[in-house]
Amino acid sequence: MKAVVCTKYGPPEVLQLREVDKPAPRDNEVLVKIHATSVHIGDWRLRSFTVPPLFQLPFRLSVGFRGPRKKILGEELAGEIEAVGKDVKRFKEGDQVFGDTGAVLGSYAEYICLSEKALLAPKPANLTYKEAAAGPVSTLAALYYLRRAGIQSGQRVLINGASGALGTAAVQLAKHFGAEVTGVCSTTNLELVKSLGADKVIDYTQEDFTKTGQTYDIIFDAVAKKSFSQCKSSLKPGGVFLLSVPTLAILLQMLWTSMIGSKKAILGVPKSSIEDLVFIKELLEAGKIKPVIDRTYPLEQMVEAHRYVENGHKKGNVVITVEHNVSVGD
Repeated sequence: MKAVVCTKYGPPEVLQLREVDKPAPRDNEVLVKIHATSVHIGDWRLRSFTVPPLFQLPFRLSVGFRGPRKKILGEELAGEIEAVGKDVKRFKEGDQVFGDTGAVLGSYAEYICLSEKALLAPKPANLTYKEAAAGPVSTLAALYYLRRAGIQSGQRVLINGASGALGTAAVQLAKHFGAEVTGVCSTTNLELVKSLGADKVIDYTQEDFTKTGQTYDIIFDAVAKKSFSQCKSSLKPGGVFLLSVPTLAILLQMLWTSMIGSKKAILGVPKSSIEDLVFIKELLEAGKIKPVIDRTYPLEQMVEAHRYVENGHKKGNVVITVEHNVSVGD
């Protein structure tokens, strides 16, 4: 089968399209024929070894010193169950699914084997494979963070980086939970963020939201561009600052705010369940949230896709389509 392989850390060019052995499912696994995947921010951070200094040694110990221990990257997928192990109960051959591969990675390929307990759920009936692969990881992460913050109807929520994969998901979910949402993005993305339901938008090239005098119950920095100290005056008493990318400064701030003051900084590695993914599926099917796709590339153009994502200006998600009748070298 075709797969994009990463044998060392480096620029997008370290990714190579190769022929590798097609996996076979164990008794408790399913074999998924992948039709679409994505280039998630975690993929290019892993490929390029873009890791805060504090976490570089633990990162190397966990995922590999000179290159990723798991050579096939990719966290998101949409596809079809081609085969099931004899003990599998949740799925059958022919089921259309979408989901998050988690630490297994491996979706930059034509096929993948996953435990039936993996974050897989039936594909939303109203979405194509391409649409279904656009953001399950980011949507699950946004759900996790907003729930950690205790989001409630009527609260004022600000999403910084509202046009990215995590931001577009957070805007829609916050609106679903009944919040008044302010989205912060660049000039070219204002209309996109409005179309997702944001009540207000702020163009960060023209205005700094921390200096407007407005206060919020939750500030979600989806792009790790602001610090807690910068945002603290923009939080209401009891307000929560959410950050998706860990830094030493935010860890120290979390420790300090846990001991003093009512305003809190929260950081955590998202933890999701199959029930969470099914919840997202139902919202997608009901049209309450929608996938946002910026660009689509074939698997054979993974290098170009990574290069585009790494420039930091994508809107929503970059999706990779997988054609099963194309050989390496074609």
